[in-house]
Parts: sequence; structure tokens; C-alpha cells
Amino acid sequence: MDDHTFLIARRKSLYWRIHFWAALIASPFALVATLTGILYVFTPQIEARLYQHLDHVVPQASMLPLDAAVAAAERAAPRGWAVQHVVPPLQQDDAVQVAFAPPGGAQDEHAGHGGHAAPATPPKPKFGLPAQAIIVYVNPYDARVLGSLAGSERFGNWAKKLHSRLLQNDGWRWMIELAASWLMVMLVTGVVLWWPRGAQSGLPKRGARGRNGWRQWHAFLGVALGIVSVVILTTGLTWSQQAGGRIRALRDASGQAPPPVPRGLHSREEGAPLDWQDAWQVARSHAPAIAVQLTAPASQDDVWRATMADRSQPTLRFDLQFDAYSGKPLYYAGWQAQTAFGKATAIGIPFHRGEFGWWNQALLLLFGASVLFSLVSGWVMFFKRRLPGSLGLPRLLPGAWTSPSALAWLVAAGMCALMPLLLISGCMLMLLELLLAKWGARIGRMRLR
Repeated sequence: MDDHTFLIARRKSLYWRIHFWAALIASPFALVATLTGILYVFTPQIEARLYQHLDHVVPQASMLPLDAAVAAAERAAPRGWAVQHVVPPLQQDDAVQVAFAPPGGAQDEHAGHGGHAAPATPPKPKFGLPAQAIIVYVNPYDARVLGSLAGSERFGNWAKKLHSRLLQNDGWRWMIELAASWLMVMLVTGVVLWWPRGAQSGLPKRGARGRNGWRQWHAFLGVALGIVSVVILTTGLTWSQQAGGRIRALRDASGQAPPPVPRGLHSREEGAPLDWQDAWQVARSHAPAIAVQLTAPASQDDVWRATMADRSQPTLRFDLQFDAYSGKPLYYAGWQAQTAFGKATAIGIPFHRGEFGWWNQALLLLFGASVLFSLVSGWVMFFKRRLPGSLGLPRLLPGAWTSPSALAWLVAAGMCALMPLLLISGCMLMLLELLLAKWGARIGRMRLR
């Protein structure tokens, strides 16, 4: 074996070892994240069955002014709670959604609150713990209150919290972030190990059986959906705690922060202030054809705010602020004003959530099934390879830790810099490797005696 061939063999043994550790660390969390993610993907179909009586109404001749719906919602909301925002109907069969927050609080779909006096409604399913914000649903044609629901009791919010933090508080988000970090390592090392060399094609060979067949399909499916994996893992990391903060700092430093809203915007108190119906008309005259979320001024000289309420059409994204009396636009930022990073996340995050329709859901279902197969096949290969009485760790060739190229070390350093949990757990893993090396050397000396 020449020096180059031996170098490649040493690198392969190291990448295989790291791939094994990444799978060992990430597998339990990846299994849970995949199963809960598949559940979350079908949120539109599930919510369509659960909340038909809240989200939709029978169209009639004409709608009442939006103020009538907001007033009806205020009468049904807990006493002292303030309107947080309003989502007027986009389609003829849409209900008005009025969000309320408790005194001194803001809407937070994951925080808890006490019980609230809800209007009489048909029995409705509740998921998860109560949250601060509640949504009151109103028929826009007769201002009849259809019902109310706490933010986290809605299935989509419950399923998202289950997927991201196992229905726990923010202190548990590190688990999913740790899994995503090592899944990224597993993906990178998996691609390196699969990469065709010489006459190899990288495709599964017909008639492959046993551990070799499992290995070929394990590698092929992992790489075939590699682009989807990168999008899912990257977008998941953007809203994580530690890695998300690093990514946002890098975004801001590179000039990719969202367009800043001018400070000091205020309304001139001239004439009567706009009511909800007037504000809705102003928003519709400037916004794209998409569901709008309206937020009223907090004081006499504050401004109205309007933004998109539907994330499934990112190219229609907009932010609008206008005078509370004249309706004059004071600030507007549409899709063209977004940075490249903002556009990428605006598309990637809804894709991660399966919000682009049936094709998006089908692709994510295929991706989830592939992840499950990769996890199962990886462990099948491990148990087929592991000798009785051994740990089953992939064997490291002498000099393996010094064999990676400068580019490999640079990539590793970049990943650790962006993913702090990867750096911390990686250091712990290196300590474990040192202990295993000392233990193995001691066993070897005992056998020589």
C-alpha cells in the first residue's frame, strides 16, 4: 500500500469513527424529531377537521364593518385583556381572528395563563398547556362569536412545541439543537464516506444482500436527500438558541439583516383617528393579495402596523406602517427590500414546516421515511458488525487523527464556531476518545504479559 492510499484509508477510518459517534449522539433525538415532524407536516389537514367551526363561516350577502367583529370579540374576551392584533378575512368564508393578551403581557404562544371565560361553543379539542394569548373567532357577516382558543391549544402550535422542545420550556431546546448539530456532522461525514472513487458509481448494486446491501441503501438514500437534509437542518438551527444566535450575528455582520424600520415614526393628530375598518382598507390598498395582520396604535401618536399573516407565500411578504389619522404610508418594505438571507429563510422555514402545499408535504414525508430508514439501517449494520463482547467502535488506523486535510479542519472549525453545542460535546467526545485510547493501550499491555 503506497503512502497516498494509506492516507486515504486513515481518513476514511476517522470519518467512519466520527460518523458513528454522530449517529450515536443524534439518533434518539433524531428519531423523536422525525416522528414529531411528520406529525407536524399534516397540520393543515388536521386543523381543517378540528377547527372548521372556528376558521370558516357560510358566506352571506355583505360583511359588517370590521369594528363590529372586534367589538364582539372584546365582549367575549376576559375582562381587562387587550387586543393584540386582528386578522380580517381574506376569503369570503374566512372568520375574523382577534388576538388578545393579558394586562401587561404580550402574545406568547408558549407561555402559560390561567383559565378564561369563553363563549358557549361546540366542544373543541385542546392541545398542550394554556398560553397567554387567546384568539377569539368572529363571523364577519353578523358579528357572532364562534369561539375562542388559547394560542398553544391550537394543534399547529402544540405540534410545533412538541417537535422543537418536547412540550417543555426553552430549557429543553438544547436537545434538539444538539441533535441537529450532530446530524449535520453525520450528513457531512456520510457524504465523504459515500463519495464515489475510481470505478464506483455510488448507486446501490443490484442483488446486494446482508450488511453490504444495508450499507449501500443507507448511504444512497442519505445522499440522495442531502439537499433537503441541509435545508431542514439549517432552517432548524436558525431558530435554535445557541446556534441561532451565532447565525443571526453572522447575518448582521455580513449586512444581511432585515431592512431596518425607521425610528421615530409617529402619527400627526389631525382629524378623527382611523377605526379598524378604515385601517383595513388602507392596508388592502397597499398590501399584496394576502391575509393581513393588523396591529392598532398603542398611543395617540403611534402608528398602525400591517404585515402578512400567511407564511406560505413568502414572495408576498410585506411590512407596512401608516399614519393613524390620515392613513398615509410612513414605511413599506416588500419582498424586493429583503436581503438574500431574509429571502432564503422566508422560503426555507415554511418549506421546513410543509406550508407550500401537498408537494411540500409529500417531499417531507419521503424525507422523514428516509431518515427513519437511515437510523434503522445504521443500527442494523452496527449490530451485524459488532463482535460479541466488544464495544463495536469502528477501528481507527494509526495516525487517523492527523490525517484530515487543511480544508477538513477548516470546515470542522467553522461548524464548531456556528454550533456551540457541537463544540462542547465534541470536546467531551475527544476526552472520551483519550480515555478509550488509554484503556485500549492498557488492555494491550496486559495481553502481552
